[in-house]
Amino acid sequence: MTMRPIRIIGDPVLRAACDPVTTFDAELRTLVTDLMDTLLGAPGRAGVAANQIGVPAQVFVYDADGHRGHMINPTLELSDETQDDDEGCLSIPGLYFPTPRALHATAHGFDQHGEPLTISGSGFLARALQHETDHLHGRLYVDTLHGDTRRRALREIRAGRFDAPRR
Repeated sequence: MTMRPIRIIGDPVLRAACDPVTTFDAELRTLVTDLMDTLLGAPGRAGVAANQIGVPAQVFVYDADGHRGHMINPTLELSDETQDDDEGCLSIPGLYFPTPRALHATAHGFDQHGEPLTISGSGFLARALQHETDHLHGRLYVDTLHGDTRRRALREIRAGRFDAPRR
């Protein structure tokens, strides 16, 4: 089991768009395994994107609403219906804010062997798919916040009011 350290807000790798995966080999399968090991060892988890462990590749793993798996090079289809539940992030530990997301999401991409893969979900699974795909584009959930909620989140982040990283 290989748990990798989670990168914390302020690390530039979290703000850079990840590269599409073009080679589906043993190295990629090791990355998927390391991501899942990291996810399963993390508190309050729903997913981990590759850049959260310092790898700028379009890969994430998830464990939400009884669904567990991985997705490579995802694209999303989102419903017009929305949800606004609390959301957090392993890269901003301990902070949770109501975050607007689509209620339903379908992710299209590939598995670790290069086979086409589609995952659809509602509620928490839809939120996880959107959250992790955002990571791959260099976006954090706090970037989606508005008004007073955004100001409060940014104030708490600047003040360092999030939990110390767990390794």
